[in-house]
Amino acid sequence: MSSAHRILITGTGAVCGAGRTVESIWNLILSGKSAVAPVTQWDAQQWPVGVAAEVPASELHALVEDRRLQKMISRADLFGLYAAGEAIRESGLAAQRGTLEAPAAARFNDRSGVFAGSGGGTFRSTYEFFPLLTQAAGDLVAFGRDLETAVDPMWLLRQLPNNVVCHLGIRHGFRGTNACITNQCVGGAMAVAEAAAALRAGEADRAVAVGHDAPIEPETMLHYHNLGLLAPHALRPFDRSRAGTIFGEGAAAVMLETLASAQARGAPVLGELLGSGCVTEATGILDVLPDGEGLARAIELALDEAGVSPEEVGMVVAHGNGTQASDASEVAALRRVFGPAPPHVTSFKWALGHAIAASATLDLVMALRALQQGVVPGIATLDELDPALAPFPVSPNHQPLRRDLALICSRGFGGMNVALLLRAGSFRS
Repeated sequence: MSSAHRILITGTGAVCGAGRTVESIWNLILSGKSAVAPVTQWDAQQWPVGVAAEVPASELHALVEDRRLQKMISRADLFGLYAAGEAIRESGLAAQRGTLEAPAAARFNDRSGVFAGSGGGTFRSTYEFFPLLTQAAGDLVAFGRDLETAVDPMWLLRQLPNNVVCHLGIRHGFRGTNACITNQCVGGAMAVAEAAAALRAGEADRAVAVGHDAPIEPETMLHYHNLGLLAPHALRPFDRSRAGTIFGEGAAAVMLETLASAQARGAPVLGELLGSGCVTEATGILDVLPDGEGLARAIELALDEAGVSPEEVGMVVAHGNGTQASDASEVAALRRVFGPAPPHVTSFKWALGHAIAASATLDLVMALRALQQGVVPGIATLDELDPALAPFPVSPNHQPLRRDLALICSRGFGGMNVALLLRAGSFRS
């Protein structure tokens, strides 16, 4: 890839049930512990599934200090603003901008973009109407008459899908290209891919990309359970006894810069985003192709954009959501691309839960840390590999990293598949 198209990572940020620093989340994964615990946001004792990986309520107000803003945005937005802010802070961009004269600072802001990926919202947005609907007992005239006094006037502002894009621009002065992508589980991965594409196209010199979501709420969990997608106790990707996924929540972000931008300010570089691929299987909302053809095509597109061969990949961070069909088709996809001996495979959802749109960005940030540490973390909940999937290079134990490239796989409803390729580097640009 030519130097003009190289996209570097100069900052990261994350928050989830495992912690609100990249280091604390990484340490939990390495320890073999999981953030999955009983749900606390409502009384879930009688719920079909009562566990998830929640961000503690005591942490929420610490994420965004502005109390007025806390009333204007959703739980998921709080996560997104915090993670993106941490990535921007780590990158040192604010300090660099502070040294510029006014015209140069204005140009800097105009060339700074924001890309956010979300899952598209949850049923939580409608709960505020329920007491009034019950009181009205089917009388819509009474419902409409009392609506203004019964529902918080900030309701609409809290539900805007582009809140994170909007408020990141306001808080950090970024006035450049931007996008808000609501595409369920692949929203965060697509935000990263679109941000990199915008930088390569010359639309900006730098952009923060964040995935954020908060799917842990009663109705969403009930519907996923009714679809047979949720596990009752633990998320066990590729395991013989895997029974489904478990929700998590949070956000993760990366600060992306062109090589020229990072070099101009001597930025410390954490890694490089080499390529991405995005396809749909065009089958159905819940269906996945059992032969893995869709995910394989996404991976091949990412390899092609990066200009690397499958043999150069040192680790795979699988989607690994613990459902029977998805895990099996993911194994098939990796065999299509890598042959009978893929590189070491891991997954992080067993520890962090499935944070829907935030999952891929959490996986990306954790993959970067794994590359830096030279280790492929084990899947601690893997007791016995499903014989139908064997042989397959997953393990409950940590494995040595053999090459410095990581592949991150993200999958979503509607047959969506996204692949990201990453290289680490603790060098200066």
